[in-house]
Amino acid sequence: MSLDIPTIAFYLIAIVLVGSALAVVLLRNIVHSALFLAVMFGAAAGAYVLLNAEFIAIVQVLIYAGAVTILVLFAIMLTRNAQSQSSNPFAKQWWLALIICVLLGFGLVYAVGNSAMAVASAFAPVHLATLGADSGTVTRLGQLLYSPFVYSYVLPFEIASVVLLVAIIGAIVIGRED
Repeated sequence: MSLDIPTIAFYLIAIVLVGSALAVVLLRNIVHSALFLAVMFGAAAGAYVLLNAEFIAIVQVLIYAGAVTILVLFAIMLTRNAQSQSSNPFAKQWWLALIICVLLGFGLVYAVGNSAMAVASAFAPVHLATLGADSGTVTRLGQLLYSPFVYSYVLPFEIASVVLLVAIIGAIVIGRED
């Protein structure tokens, strides 16, 4: 295995991504959790840049790292007990989150490994350079999203919109007064 600059960048981004995701879940201070959420979104945008998906990276930064994180932070700051040191009531249930994460991880590995849409085998590397120079353009992204003739990414796109909707509803629930 050669350690070139993109490989080193990937490992650094992956460490930041996993570390900040763990910080979001494990920290008791909900404001610090929200700030690590912004770091996590930024690291995910860095991973998209490494995949030559610049449009998705910019959307990730604008929508998630920008709008959703700011919305969550405003909702936290407007609540009356945001200054409490132990304001995250779910940090005590880390064992339940660990069980759910392990089950979800095994489910994802099983689903990807047995998918009919698998790009390569589990041990064969996927070479993104073979996709072409215009693979990250908005035109190519639109073709992949809505093309009726090839594998369409409409379902993953709709799943991403549901995740965005859940983030907005979560921010509203956190921000509402009792």
